[in-house]
Amino acid sequence: MKQITIINGPNLNLLGKREISIYGDQPFESFFEDLKSRFEGRGALTYFQSNHEGALIDKIHEIGFAGDGIVLNAGALTHYSHALADALQAIKSPVVEVHISNIHAREAFRHTSLTAAHARGSIAGLGFEGYALAIEYLLSSLEG
Repeated sequence: MKQITIINGPNLNLLGKREISIYGDQPFESFFEDLKSRFEGRGALTYFQSNHEGALIDKIHEIGFAGDGIVLNAGALTHYSHALADALQAIKSPVVEVHISNIHAREAFRHTSLTAAHARGSIAGLGFEGYALAIEYLLSSLEG
């Protein structure tokens, strides 16, 4: 069975509590349970979240050569972490970058992604459904 890992970065542990007008009121953990049900039988999903750049890099190193795919929402690190971008460049597992909000319709600093160049693609502005689309893409590319 294919192994897909969702990695969420800083402040995404506050989903359901923070900026509800942008991110909604559902905690990510409850959506993750829904994702596991939706993709049951097609792939095993795991989830990791950290507010620490080094912990995210360590997780990418850990699964980036053994896992079948990564769905990454690096939060604000997307826009300024060269170290995270370097970690993505170094691994073999395919990555799809996801952003819950439309980063291109927000503050100017959010318009640039350092990590996108090392991802198969980016999904922004589709809410939590962007994660499901990223998983579907990764599983389909692995099955085909």
